[in-house]
Amino acid sequence: MSSECPLCFESIASPSELDLHMKTHTDGIPFKCTVCFETFGQATDLKSHLRAHMQEMSSSDCAAAKKKGSDGSSLKSHLASNTGKGPFECTVCHKTFRYVSVLKVHLRIHTGEMPFECEFCSKKFGCNLRAHIRAHTGEKPFECTVCTKRFVSSSHLRMHVRIHTGQDFSCTVCSKSFGGEQALRGHVRTHREELPFECMVCHKKCRTGADLKKHVRTHTGEKPFECSVCHKKFSQVGTRNQHLRTHTGEKRFECAVCNQKYAQAAHLRKHIRTHTGEKPFECDFCHMKFSDDSALRGHLRTHTGEKPFECTFCDKKFSASFGLRSHIRVHTGEKSFECTVCKKKFGHGQHLEIHVRTHTGDRPYECSVCQKRFTQTSHLRTHLRTHSKRKPFA
Repeated sequence: MSSECPLCFESIASPSELDLHMKTHTDGIPFKCTVCFETFGQATDLKSHLRAHMQEMSSSDCAAAKKKGSDGSSLKSHLASNTGKGPFECTVCHKTFRYVSVLKVHLRIHTGEMPFECEFCSKKFGCNLRAHIRAHTGEKPFECTVCTKRFVSSSHLRMHVRIHTGQDFSCTVCSKSFGGEQALRGHVRTHREELPFECMVCHKKCRTGADLKKHVRTHTGEKPFECSVCHKKFSQVGTRNQHLRTHTGEKRFECAVCNQKYAQAAHLRKHIRTHTGEKPFECDFCHMKFSDDSALRGHLRTHTGEKPFECTFCDKKFSASFGLRSHIRVHTGEKSFECTVCKKKFGHGQHLEIHVRTHTGDRPYECSVCQKRFTQTSHLRTHLRTHSKRKPFA
């Protein structure tokens, strides 16, 4: 029984020969989609996947080929032209693609078009709707060949495999490391591609019109996205959606190693580095490395002396936002840290921690001379002076 290639429509004698033939389209990599580059373990899985792309094209650009009376040959011809080799150039940013179908998906970055809607939650996508739907169905089609653990997406599987292989995704230009292949590919483009959209205020250049629009809001202060629960406003829809999860308690992002869940993908990426030991962010001054960029930014201020966080009550400045938040409680009198034993409240978490030791009897600070123990470092320092005969106020 003959089979037909879903890419070039050539008639193949048998399914096994079709498997061999498919590799001519995928550069020898078994069963890689030439539209979105997702890989599959079997040709049948790839064929099913390709039908989704065909349905996408046939529902929009290929409508003319489906006119009444057509025998389907015009549709096949049109689909073949969509999977033919380029290069095809984006008229907006001039990036080139091997396949026109990939170009069409790319163009949605510039147009903001999101034609695919999730039937469960009505969220819209420019592509990759199938991957999102798995979050609702619980389907996990991607299996690790080492430990047989399963995942909802190939990107999650690739990230997990690094636990077994120790593989690192580093930029060959600037040596910056990334959590996965897709993030690395996106970064590499910043070294080689044009950034055609320029901010008229600060002249920063952006890859897409949508990125520029987001950036401009940092100058205008516009916050068009409002939380439906507490009415707080945000400049980015993604930030608003992340905030909403603080109300719902939803934690969509699960660690492939320990199954701990997070509300934000960025928090998951940061957590994964506790398993891999990866520290991709390096200080230019002392070369100390950090697992996340926020820790690096805070560290850099120890070199620069920068204190960007200013108190609106007394104009005192701080190098870190948590330092400012802690200080503001001096003015507001807020005491949000409550002892679960005696209900006494404190303005600082550290003060509560010290207080709790009066209930637990914990004395973590030991004198190196006489082994006497204390609840606070300040008490230990005072005690040490009795050994040194030091009189600080003399």
